[in-house]
Amino acid sequence: MKLLFLTLWLCLALGFTSAAPSHHDRMMADPAQEETHHAAKLNRCDGVEFDAIAPDEKGNTFFFKGDHLWKGFHGPAQLSNETFKELDDYHHLGHVDAAFRMHNKENPEDHDHIYFFLDAKVFSYYNQTLEEGYPKDIQEDFPGVPRDLDAAVECPQGECITDSVLFFKGDTVYSYDIPTKSIKQKVWPHLPNCTSAFRWLEHYYCFRGNEFTRFHPVTGAVEGDYPKDARAYFMRCPNFGHGHGGRSMVPKCSEISLNAITTDSAGRSYAFRGSYYMRLDTHRDGKHAFPITRSWKDIPGAVDAVFNHNDRMYMIAGDQVYIYKSDAHYTLIEGYPKPLKEEMGIDGTVNAALLCADENIVHFIQGNKMLDVDLSATPRTVKSDSPLPIGGITAAVCGPEGVRVFVGSEYYDYKTPRLLAFSRIRVQPQKITSGMFNCED
Repeated sequence: MKLLFLTLWLCLALGFTSAAPSHHDRMMADPAQEETHHAAKLNRCDGVEFDAIAPDEKGNTFFFKGDHLWKGFHGPAQLSNETFKELDDYHHLGHVDAAFRMHNKENPEDHDHIYFFLDAKVFSYYNQTLEEGYPKDIQEDFPGVPRDLDAAVECPQGECITDSVLFFKGDTVYSYDIPTKSIKQKVWPHLPNCTSAFRWLEHYYCFRGNEFTRFHPVTGAVEGDYPKDARAYFMRCPNFGHGHGGRSMVPKCSEISLNAITTDSAGRSYAFRGSYYMRLDTHRDGKHAFPITRSWKDIPGAVDAVFNHNDRMYMIAGDQVYIYKSDAHYTLIEGYPKPLKEEMGIDGTVNAALLCADENIVHFIQGNKMLDVDLSATPRTVKSDSPLPIGGITAAVCGPEGVRVFVGSEYYDYKTPRLLAFSRIRVQPQKITSGMFNCED
């Protein structure tokens, strides 16, 4: 993750031998040291190499270092055993080798549980409570996965071929197939040896030192300028990040004006403004803004209209149409972009577009008019042209509740596109609120 909405929404092991005294034993032998130790608070803005990073079932992200953790992207450190008590009760190590949140909807008893790895043991937590029967030997739950791991991260089907977990140890990646319990070893020499790994908003990050590298979970490929400093993206630190003092600068809701809004065939919802977009359906991970080029690298800047049809996302920027295949990652269809006139039979540019489910008629907003184009026709041409009762529409979407059009920081709701065009009843505008987007009321 990274990045921002307009000016930014988020600017965002060790094995003990049997002869060695445990962390707990050392603390108990010296109460003064224990008090000092418990009072010590790590500051991740100093540049921390995390031992593990994992979200829980509610979407709270935990960053682990030694016997401390941070909950979320800002806030102070606290002792890990205040949240996950049994880790200390069983091992007294005050340390996590690796952790991940299980994605396995076929097995609800495991899905969304956090798995912690310590030496040769694995712990399963749900709602910050250790599950019955744990800890277990790693081999019992994950046969073939080695002990003393460096990192782990879940990889759902669609992003990986099947529901999987990637385990990291040294320069070796162990790709564990959850349904078959089979494992494949890989070496990704272009990726650093990860000390922690994190899946966030369908992207994958390898952390080492206080830096991170984004990678593809199947090939390990690294695209872009990496590594980057984690303090500028995954936490709020003075003198780091895109906002003032490393803090995100959240706009007022009255300042919000969308360029486009849509939901694709997989249920992923997006809002676009300027050269940034925001996922709206990933409630557990929060609402954060990113450059459009992060997911649609061919788009030169802002988009004017976006809609989805038959597993394709249509993005219109200026007088050009870009069509992407909607998959785990968006892929530009060969031969695109094409001129809007050639693809849709529309002269000039458009301000918004909407398409209702299971329909072929896409409704384009151009100034104070609505232009209807039948996507099933060849060639495509404007089949009807209707005046609109309101002007200044910059974004529109059709969903289960009907049509919603945005004008600046306000929106209007209509039951159908036809009512938008022909209703004689003046619909009252409603204000964009913080519950819709990451903004201040």
